Amino acid sequence: MREIRLCRAGGPGCSIRVQVADNFFRRFCGLMGRRGLAADEGLLLEPCRSVHMCFMRFAIDVVYLVPTAGGYRVVKVVRHLRPWYGLSACREAVSALELPAGALQRYQLQPGDRLTIA
Repeated sequence: MREIRLCRAGGPGCSIRVQVADNFFRRFCGLMGRRGLAADEGLLLEPCRSVHMCFMRFAIDVVYLVPTAGGYRVVKVVRHLRPWYGLSACREAVSALELPAGALQRYQLQPGDRLTIA
């Protein structure tokens, strides 16, 4: 799986090591079966407008994104989607970045923020 690093543009330091799930099988498997994510780790689903938490073992935060020159713009954030019960969607989004629960608070990401590919 391809890996990139995303950094917050013009804001406090935020460097996230991201695996890119850019085909049907990788998006379908997503984080199912994993025990968790490291604090600086994420999974970018491309394309993706919604996520579900079926078969998940841990809570996540989700950042919905649209592409820009050299990175992404945050269009929606969802905090603490619970395993098995969580469901979220964003019509405007093209991609979804799944992060460990609490990452949105730690990185202070919000709609309008820009993430660049390092």
